[in-house]
Amino acid sequence: MSTNSHEAAGRVNESQSYNYSNKISTGSNVALNVMFWLISLACLFPLLLVVSVSFTDERSIVEFGYNIIPKDFTLYAYEYLFKDAEKIVRGYGISILVTVIGTVISLIVTSLFAYPISRKDMPYRNFLAFFVFFTMLFHGGLVPWYLTYSAAGLKDTLAALIIPLLVAPFNIIIMRIFFMNTIPDSLIESAKIDGAGEFRIYARIILPLSLPVMATIGLFQTLAYWNDWYTSMVFINDDKLVSLQYLMYKVITQIQYLNSGMVDASVAGGELAKVPTETVRMAMAIIGIGPIIFVYPFLQKYFVKGLTVGAVKG
Repeated sequence: MSTNSHEAAGRVNESQSYNYSNKISTGSNVALNVMFWLISLACLFPLLLVVSVSFTDERSIVEFGYNIIPKDFTLYAYEYLFKDAEKIVRGYGISILVTVIGTVISLIVTSLFAYPISRKDMPYRNFLAFFVFFTMLFHGGLVPWYLTYSAAGLKDTLAALIIPLLVAPFNIIIMRIFFMNTIPDSLIESAKIDGAGEFRIYARIILPLSLPVMATIGLFQTLAYWNDWYTSMVFINDDKLVSLQYLMYKVITQIQYLNSGMVDASVAGGELAKVPTETVRMAMAIIGIGPIIFVYPFLQKYFVKGLTVGAVKG
């Protein structure tokens, strides 16, 4: 008994020493916190600089360069942009509407495609998965892409801003891998034994268990729709249907044209000298980035989990 008790005590001591050795010391904890605070500030600094420059006078930027604290505070860049506030408000509405509708439909379509090809009992699932992968390598080209949507009658419609970005092959692959590594086959078989059909399994079991990957893909699609300006330039001729990003693109293009020297100063008058360049760019960045800043915190925990779950199998 004495020998066994000594061996048990030795194992307990070894376990305690192992636990103590894995604990982070106070100094290391403080150093890690300081390092992450510095990294956070380094990431936040460019955003603060953009905000500061947008409130700085254009002549002050030319003379002193960028500063985190405005030397000559002014709202002229925002006043210049909001001279036609109706267009900006309408552009905001179009972008928000397209982003919300497009993201929701995209999640439904992507999951409806990714879930069947993740099932081992799905016929031709490997061929369909290869078909998705093939579209990532080869593209039909700009002209066929334009002719296809134009022939479908999508020009000057909101559908032209939604459908071209509706499905991304990369998102389908991510979601398929998530389903394969996370949803056990036994769970689906149990649901079938209980009498559940495929659509009921998809709606009641698969989707509730897929919140991390749905939030991750949703964030990808939200950013894609919100930052898209190219489809507005190609398919939209009606100024009432252009997105906010394309509207900002047109403003910056007009400013560059006015400052290119191709416009006669006598024709443009005194307004040419008052056109802001750097400050209005920063103001447009602040106006365009606003909604995304408010969306990301709500999806952050799902976003991190969606990228890590299934990466390491137990």
